[in-house]
Amino acid sequence: MLEKLLKWDRDTFVYLNGLGIEKYDTFWSIVTNITTWIPLFIVFLVLFYLKFSKKEALYKFLTVLALVLFITLITHITKISVARLRPNNTEEINTLIRILKTPTDYSFFSGHASSSFSITMLVFLFLRRKVNWAVLFFIWPVLFAMSRIYVGVHFPIDILVGMVVGLLSGWLFYALYKRFIAPCSALARP
Repeated sequence: MLEKLLKWDRDTFVYLNGLGIEKYDTFWSIVTNITTWIPLFIVFLVLFYLKFSKKEALYKFLTVLALVLFITLITHITKISVARLRPNNTEEINTLIRILKTPTDYSFFSGHASSSFSITMLVFLFLRRKVNWAVLFFIWPVLFAMSRIYVGVHFPIDILVGMVVGLLSGWLFYALYKRFIAPCSALARP
């Protein structure tokens, strides 16, 4: 069963990666770079301070930072525990695929997917009643995660598991915030 799943994962990756078009390489290389998204992080921070009191915005921001630390740690521990090679480092397929990035660490699960989906989920949950278009925040993690297949560094299962871990982590930190931080600091507003 596991062997069939890994074969599907490998074959699907080779197919999806092969759909890449050279004239879009620069676009996807920019999208996959975390620094490209700094303006979005600034928008999140500004929205916190526009939509909530300074104290509440600060607590929400600190919760996001705690989530970032958590998701970075859990992703790192999983990667070194599982030790799955990235597609660009897998000899049986690296001559068949387009490689735009060449990281040498491990692949499972995608830190780009887990971190972007976790941050987006938490920010969305904080702002969904204050910003009508908050669902559009999810464009970022979808593009960010897709870029990892395009540039040749993550298998689809890496992305899917990273996405699920990220969404659940974002929801968990929202629940922790509502349970422990909001009541203790008189921030119990939805």
